[in-house]
This record gives sequence, structure tokens and C-alpha cells, in this order.
Amino acid sequence: MSRITGLRVRDIRFPTSREHDGSDAMNPAPDYSAAYVEIATDALDGHVGSAFVFTIGRGNEVQEAAIAALREHVVGADAEAVLADMGDTWRRLVHDSQLRWLGPEKGVMHMAIGAVVNALWDLRAKRAGQPLWALLADMSPAELVDLVDFRYLTDAITPADALGLLEAAVPLRAERKRRLEQRGYPAYTTTPGWLGYDDEKLARLCREAVDDGFAQIKLKVGGDVDEDVRRMGLARATVGPDIRIAVDANQRWDVDEAVTWIERLRPFDVAWVEEPTSPDDVLAHAEIARRIAPIPVATGEHMANRVIAKQLIQARAMSVLQIDATRVAGVNENLAILLLAAKHGVRVCPHAGGVGLCEAVQHLSMFDAVALTGDLDTRCIEYVDHLHEHFVTPVDVRDGRYWPPTAPGAGTEMLGGSLDTYSFPDGPVWSAADETIPDAVRVA
Repeated sequence: MSRITGLRVRDIRFPTSREHDGSDAMNPAPDYSAAYVEIATDALDGHVGSAFVFTIGRGNEVQEAAIAALREHVVGADAEAVLADMGDTWRRLVHDSQLRWLGPEKGVMHMAIGAVVNALWDLRAKRAGQPLWALLADMSPAELVDLVDFRYLTDAITPADALGLLEAAVPLRAERKRRLEQRGYPAYTTTPGWLGYDDEKLARLCREAVDDGFAQIKLKVGGDVDEDVRRMGLARATVGPDIRIAVDANQRWDVDEAVTWIERLRPFDVAWVEEPTSPDDVLAHAEIARRIAPIPVATGEHMANRVIAKQLIQARAMSVLQIDATRVAGVNENLAILLLAAKHGVRVCPHAGGVGLCEAVQHLSMFDAVALTGDLDTRCIEYVDHLHEHFVTPVDVRDGRYWPPTAPGAGTEMLGGSLDTYSFPDGPVWSAADETIPDAVRVA
């Protein structure tokens, strides 16, 4: 038997605002950041479970404090018992009545629980010697159903429904795994589309995306409609008629404004419109979706929990559901959302525009490709070519596709040197005097 002996959390920030990487209509100067957690045990194998919550700079210290507040819930526990029953572990954390009051089941505390849950999954996968996607895909349907909290979901999916979906996939798992390993998982890229990039950089990155095999790119919109029309025209002229172009407004519009704006972009054959309005406003998404059809609405990266996912599906408020690896309470809750989407025939194309999100969310999509829907034709994972060099097992994206990781774990472990260099505020990249840091991102 081993015990969990430590939970360490660190404030890690990358100064991406200096080059406008990640810039959009609502977030003009983001510094991609991670409230990074490590869970250690006294086991002789020396494995450490690592995970994080993605933020964009200021406030990362608040997320760090929320994760630290969970230390007493984890440290001292029997590691084997915690890891063997991750469904019970999830419920004990999420259903803690005093923590729950801070949400309930949303916001900073819910994401902090997700970081701890994900770190435990990373530890379990490392101990099993498997990448997380394969570990999940090898679990029995009954084990997978036990991971999910069906409270508030049974009007849309029941445990019996979920069990049926998973059992139907069992005979297909081996062939699907071979297909995934041979074909990879489709990707699209947002790398060309940040709103702060000039025309030359936009066009160059569009050309590079096509040359790299991507069949879809995404552009940020919502700053100025005439500029968006011009930038879309430039992108379409650069990539040609056969490459899909999605747009992302990052919650910028009210309903009528969204519809009017999207009509201006319609001539460019928009693949989808992402986050056109408040992520909490299910009815506004539904109204926009109805009025701009057949252009699809995509949303979900800021979705607070599985209940919002259920409502978006029930209201037909979107056609593309975008899970995020660190927004909800970890792997367990994302499994619930994947099951909801599978039951109702909604395609899932995860959000991965942030530090480590590509590394983390690929495991959820690859589990789905093997043990749930098997869909490698209509789904795709976002890819952004930023900051992968800071991870022990960075994503392998080639020819416009994610190739399944083989290293044990969840892909969320960062390199020690990167943690030290980018630790805020004392790491060298932050403590050194640097006049290039915009005033908007300085912290007193």
C-alpha cells in the first residue's frame, strides 16, 4: 500500500502577449498560463501525477489557491484506493458540501477539482504503463459508467443508455484502435487566426497550414466587421475553395448583432461560428443557431459543467460541441459529456487553444474514437502550434492529424526546467527587467 504524500501547486505563466499569440476580440493580450499541480506518493516507483488548469494570466494565482485548498482532501489518502475507484473519488470531491457551495459545480473551485482529478488520472495511467486514452478504452463498459455522475442528466441520458452505447462498441474496439494508430485523428489549426496578427503573418500562416496538411483553419473575429470581412477574404484567397474556414467570436455578440455579423461573413463559406455569445446563454445560442442555419454553431470551451452541455444539446443550440480538458471537473465529467453527445448524435470537436490543452484533450477524443462513437470522419481536434516544447510528451501532429501518444500518462507533465523558468513572479522570464511586457499584463 502507498499513500499520497504531497500536493504541490505552482503558478506558471508564458508571456504570449508579447507576440499577440492567443489574441482575440475579448482577450487582446493573453499570457497563456497554468495553475499546475503535482501529486506525489510514497510508492517506490516514484511516479508523480501532473495536471493543470489553463488560464490567460491575471487570476492564475486565484486558481492556484483553489487547487491548494484541496490538499487536505487528498494528502494522506490510500493511493491505491483513490485510484482504483475514480468514480467515488470524483463524487467525494465534487459533492463536498462546503466546496460545492462555491459553485455549485462551476467556476474556479470546480476547475480546481478537475485539476486534481486529472492529476490522479495521470498517476493511474503512469502506474498502468499506458497512455490515458488506451487505459480508458480498455476499461469495461460497467467501469466507465461508474465513473460518471448521472445526477441532473437522466432526462437526457441514463446509466442504462450509457452502458448500451459502450457495450455496442466493445466488439469494434480492436479494429478501431488499429485504424486510429494507422490514420491518426483529424486536426484543424487556429495558428493563423489570432486577431493581433498582421496581414503578412495571417497569409503566411494560412499557406503553411495548407502545406502542413490541415483541411480546416480557424480565424478569430468580432473586433470590427469590415476588418473581419477583409481578413476572411484574404484567408479564403490564400487557402482556396477547398479548405474549411471556421470563425470564433469568443463570446463577443448579442443575438441580433451576431446574426447580422455572420451574414456579412456567409459568402466565405463559414465552416462554423464559435462562441457567438455568452457561454451561459443557452437560449441565445439556440436563437442564433436557428437564424444562421445552415452555418453550424460551435460552443463549449467555457461550458461550466455537464448540465450546460445537456441543455445545449436539448435546445439544439449548437451543432458542434467543444469540450475542454480543464474547464469542467476533469476526465470523469468530460466522459459524461462525450456520452451525452454520442446519445444525441452531436459531433465533438474539442477546444485546445491554450498551453497544454492539445496534450490533454487528445486522450478524450481518442478514447471516443476507440470505445464510444468510432468517429474519425466528422470530428476534429483544435491544434495551436504554441508551447508544446515545455511538455515531457508533446503532441505529435503531422499531415494535419494527431497521432496517438504511446507514453504512459495523460500528457500533462511539464518539464522541470520550464516550470522553473516560467514560474510567476520569480522565474527568470518574469523577474528580469523587460520593457517589452505590455502595461496591460503587468502585475504590481
